[in-house]
Amino acid sequence: MQRFGITLSLCLIAPYALAEAPAVAPLTEADFPQFSQAEIDLGQQLFWDRELSGNRNIACATCHHPKFGTSDGVSLDMGEGGIGLGPDRKPDPNDYPEQRIPRNAPALWNVGAHGFTVLFADGRIEADPARPSGFRTPMEDEMVTGFASVLSAQTMFPVLSSDEMAGHYEENEISTLVRQGRITGEDGAWAAIAKRIAVIPAYDAAFKAVYPEIAAGRAIGFTDISNAIAAYMTFDFKSDTAPYDAYLRGEAALAPAAEAGRVLFYGKAGCGTCHSGALMSDMKFHAMGDPQIGPGKGERFEHHQRDTGRMRVSNHPEDAYAFRTPSLRNVTLTAPYGHAGTYRDLEAYLRQHIAPGSALASYDIANAILPAMDVGKPDMAPGPEAANYEAIAKAVKVPAVTLDDAEIAALMAFLKALEDPLAVAGGRMGVPESVPSGLPVDR
Repeated sequence: MQRFGITLSLCLIAPYALAEAPAVAPLTEADFPQFSQAEIDLGQQLFWDRELSGNRNIACATCHHPKFGTSDGVSLDMGEGGIGLGPDRKPDPNDYPEQRIPRNAPALWNVGAHGFTVLFADGRIEADPARPSGFRTPMEDEMVTGFASVLSAQTMFPVLSSDEMAGHYEENEISTLVRQGRITGEDGAWAAIAKRIAVIPAYDAAFKAVYPEIAAGRAIGFTDISNAIAAYMTFDFKSDTAPYDAYLRGEAALAPAAEAGRVLFYGKAGCGTCHSGALMSDMKFHAMGDPQIGPGKGERFEHHQRDTGRMRVSNHPEDAYAFRTPSLRNVTLTAPYGHAGTYRDLEAYLRQHIAPGSALASYDIANAILPAMDVGKPDMAPGPEAANYEAIAKAVKVPAVTLDDAEIAALMAFLKALEDPLAVAGGRMGVPESVPSGLPVDR
């Protein structure tokens, strides 16, 4: 096989190269919105600043840290009430968390691309040009205008979550407003967060320099904060310089093992059906039979440990236990894997993933990474009584694929070719030395 003037060993690729994989267009500058450096710099400060959390103890970066591939390195983290980073994070004895965060923290690579039209594992934020705000969200008619993108709109959720950033009931003015259901308007939680930022002189000056309306006298709003954060994430976590990107641009061939894996990925293994395009996601929802661990996604009054995924948003029974296809960019850096982070090892996750639901009966919680935490809900969802593994298995619609060890190794080589040296280095901008609030920066 000849490509780009380099001969690939047929003995390493055969018998996988039975059919040519579909063409994938490379990422270009046109796939990403562009921002001024001043807006990006402002967003960086906000992303790393704990001032946005109710108790001023968590930043966006706490759970989306470049050290852990823009995730957090654990299966289910503790947000509010946690101390430290990644696997070293532990409960604060003076502010003990009520439960683990129900889902694994997603990586942020390329989330600012135009092609990312659905965010969160259940897709509760979606681009929708038919709505006045431009998005479909659980806020429905209360959703305000002014969010510049679906990524910007996404930021409204963590700051309102008691387990993630807001804090628990009546611990601070933000969590109190959230508890009262006061989110929008001049007396809502978003406005309270914006007022915190506005009184910090460095932020006041930066917002006036970036947004002419604020320089002209308009007050800083939460949408301004979220737009700046989205600008930063789009720039810093853009990933398009992996070996696979060079391949897509016709600049270099993949290594023989990775090329074998690529053909498998888009052929026999069927991975490319859902992990499609240069962003490696169809932005759709599929029930893959992943084990459920932790508290599950539910209301405080619910006592199960289930996470029904997309069905929580759509209310359609056919969406039960379906989750959005994650992008595979830099997947080798973003362990653990699955919507609940059930596997610390990528190959182990891949093996159960190609046989959806196969691991439900035998799953071992030792596969997860869970810092010790004493809470009422156990870490392991014990079968039908809590997570309803029988229903998870029945929801699977994707057929199993049989691959031998050599084919698994080839797929792993291809996934390694998605690893961007820029991502290994932690992004384009690194960790700021300080933030305008003066609060500590997570390192």
